[in-house]
Amino acid sequence: MATVSYKSYLNLEKILAAQNPISPDEHDEMLFIIIHQTYELWFKQILHEACYLRNALVQNDTFRSLATLKRMLKILKTLVGQVDILETMTPISFLSFRHLLDTASGFQSWQFRCLEALLGIKHKERLRLLPEDSAERKSLEGFIESPSLFDALLAFLSHSGYAIPADILERDPSVSYDGDARVQDIFLSIYKNDEAKALLCENFIDLDEGIQEWRYRHVKMVERTVGDKSGTGGSLGARYLQSTLAKPVFIDLWRVRDRL
Repeated sequence: MATVSYKSYLNLEKILAAQNPISPDEHDEMLFIIIHQTYELWFKQILHEACYLRNALVQNDTFRSLATLKRMLKILKTLVGQVDILETMTPISFLSFRHLLDTASGFQSWQFRCLEALLGIKHKERLRLLPEDSAERKSLEGFIESPSLFDALLAFLSHSGYAIPADILERDPSVSYDGDARVQDIFLSIYKNDEAKALLCENFIDLDEGIQEWRYRHVKMVERTVGDKSGTGGSLGARYLQSTLAKPVFIDLWRVRDRL
């Protein structure tokens, strides 16, 4: 058996050889590549944690659920913090190599699309952005068709004795959930009478807020760097990103606040 070294364990030879700037002499392209590669690594980790959270909820494990949510929130703070580093790159510097990116765009990040689907944002039309029969497309399709984190939370509450309506528990998981007054009634009761479950709900709100915070910092960074230009992948750029702001994922947990 070969000796495990720091280099071999972390596969550093491949990782450190994965930065290949296109521009001949633009200093900041290296930063741009490393930041986005790091984002994808954190997306991989937060997906790993989100799947673990879903399983913990299914298994009625409150402690493990709270611990995993705490880790996911720390990762989101790190994602937001990386924007500060990216913003040290001036608009002129980015524009000097932006045209070389061709159709490459963050809009094509299949891991972030998987995270959205796991959170409950089910956009089947996003599948067309990925090659048919590709592993990435199959992965995204799997997340779209499987229960979301909120579905797992409702199942957890049902197993804990709360009367979540059967039509909600048995609904098609591939369709985005728009909230339900009956579920909000249950959350209202939880907030008033069940401190432990209310804490779990508040962590879900923190997760939702963390996603919104990252979206906000991302859109402001794009506006600061390229203004209102279209995205490199053909999207509307900052205008598209703006449309994703202030759209909560866990709708019932926000709406119940009007009644507390």
